[in-house]
Amino acid sequence: QVQLVESGGGLVQGGGSLRLSCAVSGRTYSSYTMGWFRQAPGQEREFVASISWSGIRRRYEDSVKGRFTISRDNAKNTVNLQMTSLKPEDKAVYYCAADPRGFGMIGEWTEYDYWGQGTQVTVSS
Repeated sequence: QVQLVESGGGLVQGGGSLRLSCAVSGRTYSSYTMGWFRQAPGQEREFVASISWSGIRRRYEDSVKGRFTISRDNAKNTVNLQMTSLKPEDKAVYYCAADPRGFGMIGEWTEYDYWGQGTQVTVSS
């Protein structure tokens, strides 16, 4: 059984920064592709970033490139999302997700089997 718990969300002014963390339980975490997704009210779930099991490959949604950085620490079973230069349009519930098969790098949410409960990010203008 894999469980994911996000933390680090909150309210920040536009241009500010937040760091989201996801703690993962499960013996095979280090072999999973990990991703971050977000969902704003009334909108579909959106891919934000993904990272391969080794941490070598990373992929970002275009609107966050250069502003967000995904990282992982396999020794600590954590994956992080450093968000800078935040904009009001980044406001959403952010979800951490785990893909055990390795096909999730492209950002298709259906490839991810395990999800956290989400953490709210609010950016004021």
